[in-house]
Amino acid sequence: MSFLKNKLKELKNLPAPEDTSKPMSFLANVVKQGAKIVEHGRQEVIGIFNPNRRHDEPHEQAMDAQREEIRDGHRFRSFAPERSGNTAKWHVDGHDFMWALSEMLDNAKEAIFILDWWLTPELYLRRPPAHFPEWRLDRILQRKAEQGVKIHIIVYKEVTQTMSMSSKHTKNYLEKLHPNIAVMRHPDHIGAKDSVRFWSHHEKVVIVDNHWASIGGLDLCFGRWDTHNHPLADVHPTDFSLTLFPGQDYNNARIMDFKDVYNYASNALSMLESARMPWHDVHMTLTGSAVLDIVQHYVERWNEIKKRKYREDERFAWLALPHEPELAPNEPVARHPHLEEWKAKGRRYKQRWHGSYHEDESHHYPQPDNAACRIQVIRSVSDWSHGVLTEASIQAAYIKLIEEAEHFIFIENQFFITNTKEGQAVQNLIGKALVDRIVRAATEGKRFKVIVAIPELPGFAGDVKTESALQTIMAAQYRSINRGGSSIYEEIRAKGYEPLDYIRFYHLRAYDRINSPAGYIKEIEQNSGVKFHEAQVASARQYLSGDSFTYYTDSEENKKVTVAIPQETKEGIVESDKTPAATETIAIPETDEQAREIVNKFQHGADNLRRDTEVSDSVSQHLLDDSTTLLDEKWLGTEEEELNAYVSELLYIHSKLMIVDDRRVIGDGDSEIALVVEDDDMFESTMDGESYQVSRFAATLRRKLFREHLGLLPPQECNKPYPKVTSFMRPAPTPNKDETHSDPKEIIDPLSEECDRLWNDTARKNREILTELFRPTPTNLVRSWSAYENYVPKVKTGHVVPGVKLERLKQRLSQVRGALVEAPLDFLIDEKGFHTGARWEGIDPTLPIYI
Repeated sequence: MSFLKNKLKELKNLPAPEDTSKPMSFLANVVKQGAKIVEHGRQEVIGIFNPNRRHDEPHEQAMDAQREEIRDGHRFRSFAPERSGNTAKWHVDGHDFMWALSEMLDNAKEAIFILDWWLTPELYLRRPPAHFPEWRLDRILQRKAEQGVKIHIIVYKEVTQTMSMSSKHTKNYLEKLHPNIAVMRHPDHIGAKDSVRFWSHHEKVVIVDNHWASIGGLDLCFGRWDTHNHPLADVHPTDFSLTLFPGQDYNNARIMDFKDVYNYASNALSMLESARMPWHDVHMTLTGSAVLDIVQHYVERWNEIKKRKYREDERFAWLALPHEPELAPNEPVARHPHLEEWKAKGRRYKQRWHGSYHEDESHHYPQPDNAACRIQVIRSVSDWSHGVLTEASIQAAYIKLIEEAEHFIFIENQFFITNTKEGQAVQNLIGKALVDRIVRAATEGKRFKVIVAIPELPGFAGDVKTESALQTIMAAQYRSINRGGSSIYEEIRAKGYEPLDYIRFYHLRAYDRINSPAGYIKEIEQNSGVKFHEAQVASARQYLSGDSFTYYTDSEENKKVTVAIPQETKEGIVESDKTPAATETIAIPETDEQAREIVNKFQHGADNLRRDTEVSDSVSQHLLDDSTTLLDEKWLGTEEEELNAYVSELLYIHSKLMIVDDRRVIGDGDSEIALVVEDDDMFESTMDGESYQVSRFAATLRRKLFREHLGLLPPQECNKPYPKVTSFMRPAPTPNKDETHSDPKEIIDPLSEECDRLWNDTARKNREILTELFRPTPTNLVRSWSAYENYVPKVKTGHVVPGVKLERLKQRLSQVRGALVEAPLDFLIDEKGFHTGARWEGIDPTLPIYI
């Protein structure tokens, strides 16, 4: 009924004809729209009443049986086998990965495959944008397309009522660049046989020439690029060329979601007063025969969507699997049910991992000589997403690796929603596996530790007290961890053991100082006749457009930006209807030249004023192992202006990975595809005080993450036109630099008392300091909604609480090391209705997206 209501509403809201002298054209339009609505309704009914339509015919069941037989022969019942002889490397945070990806894409000679949840064409892979204009994603893809490379892209088609990624812009804009670029959007959400309400595609995969691949947590979109410093600020009053996050790339999803991303120069967030939300993630590049399994996954998805949505559209070619089973008959794909069909009608791109490898191309497609990784591709797919029976090899792999863990598990994840009992609404049983493994260790009297890092809050805009989606996710996570009757902590305690001796949870939180002394900015505005936000918009126009104006010029609204000026909030956490922001509407310059003139005019407004070259535009580097301290930082403004310039924000954890015993890694992927990596390159280390062999891939990744979270890494500079390109910024097969000789001894053995003390003392102290100065939520100081009302500061979002003196602020912040903070698991614990009640007896409709 809701579908029909929506369609009738569409019909009711059809625009009136502009020329009333032509009633027939309006009538024809109504008839056309009516026919479309009827057809959509027919398709929807077919889907509802025959959900098994792809698996009920004898030939379909035979193909399903064939696929199941292949899976039965593989670990975790994955579609893909374990493969040796691969080279894989990890990349921590967007700065390193996106540079590596730019090199990988630049290598393409034949084909590029991209799978993404959200893809922003205007994304810069190298920064600052002023120094690397040619390395914007759309320009790279256009350049390769013009060279003859075929580019196939699949993006998630969002629910437009609740999401703002504008996959329509992604498709329209990229396909206009060149005929060699084809973009599919999937799934449809209403009016189709395969309407999907809640599930989404989350893969972040790039494949180049069937030879190199990347897979991990980083979407190629706004808000993801970041450095190890994780700056919250990006104001450069006298040199806008240092801008790292132009336009909508400067974002804080906790304050407000992205808006009108097709108007990419637009940014409704005032960078003068609002912190960006920093982004922590992990990605991987690899080369080797496992790439072909990722290719198989892509080809299957492409052809399934082609069959459902683009069957008659010649722009979208069928794809053939690149494998050569006649030369490698033992390959599982030799039994693939669509192998011959797709071979006969599909476009086939070369592969060089078995069969007819071409020696004359070896200089461009080298066979790596450091191929020590065993990799298995695993995935979570089903009929809606892939046209196959459900495969849950990711969950199976997590559970099995937890069961087989001997000493230590480190997990980073965007969400933590799981169950400890079978047969419940939430069917993710990773929680049960953790409880079973911990209880076994406790029963045997063996030391065993699990560390879990998740975001402080879900990355949604809204106040915790009023936003139901935030409450649902937070409550579901607390029910998984320590309350509700069957949580991990409750189950361990029921067996007679203290869970904190074995498993603990943590978040990441950062601070920074925005270089925006109000008096100085006002003087520049008066001298130049240009407001800062006008220069901000013009700067974004310089780096994010590159066309005649902006891609969509049919509406005057697309030529303006309304910037929200934050006010002191009544709820203390985010902007909301309770505290409407003041706004400033800015016209987007119509040409790049006009944009340059506006920026230059603003910058020259400081010519006769004091220069701020000695003032850091960001101080987040002091979270890391910097050669100076926060107390050394200069400020050219009043003490009050400096106090108002400090901000704090959660550091959003988006990675999905698990490291087991410093030997095995699962993840570097997302909810639909991931990798299990086991490195045969072993070296000597220690575990629980004993000599212990660890794998290079797993141990070095775990140590790198520990060093970043504990503030033991050097800061990452990103302000030069010719930066030093480190090994961590190069794609596989270039190995990462060996840093094992310089790893601090306290982090080498994750079970040592020294490591335990450093980790927990750092998390506790950082939490105490940031709570004193900023009062973030969640917190153990708030156990009920009444305490929440009294706790939250009445300040601009993320700013310093009232009553703190500047000297105290700087002294305390100078003691913060890294971004690690304790997870406050007693938040709202006395509000029983928050995490118990009838609504938890069935699955909440929003939860499937996050499980």
